[in-house]
Amino acid sequence: MLPILENFPHSFETERLFIRMPLPGDGEVVHEAMMESVDELKAWMPWAQSCPSKEETEANVRKAHAQFLERTDLRFHLFEKNTKTFIGSSGLHRMDWAARKFEIGYWCRSPYSGKGYITESVRGISVFAFQILHANRIEINCDERNVRSRKVAERLGFRLEGVLRNYQLGVDGQLENVCVYALTDTDFKALREK
Repeated sequence: MLPILENFPHSFETERLFIRMPLPGDGEVVHEAMMESVDELKAWMPWAQSCPSKEETEANVRKAHAQFLERTDLRFHLFEKNTKTFIGSSGLHRMDWAARKFEIGYWCRSPYSGKGYITESVRGISVFAFQILHANRIEINCDERNVRSRKVAERLGFRLEGVLRNYQLGVDGQLENVCVYALTDTDFKALREK
């Protein structure tokens, strides 16, 4: 089946989060969260190197909405259920629909960082990927120095498969080692049975 014909929900909930695809008009709350978090995210996120304008952020959100509908990238926006506050973004990227392989990326709004929201969202998106999209493999790739990102993968049972040394230039212009964590459908089933 062509990816664009894949039929699945565009939103779901976890214990504390409402997780949905980006919608036109989200740019304002996304921009506000980005500006509030830029200092913390600058070490890891390419977009945090030069702050986009509100208009550029809205354009990016609309592009993400279109990509979601095309099934070429599945960004999700994370909202706290009780307050409806936008707290970050995650999603399934660098997808291989034939192999059913996806990569999860994420960032969190600074005031909500360290409260388990990203771990909760990655868990929810992993369940979505394995149960709804019939994923065979999910990866989390991150800079070896990004301890917080690595902890998310480790808490959720992703296995460190290797460290790609001098793999790419980091946002600081220096070569970085990239940790490759993965969870397979077999791993996921075993974790669910525990």
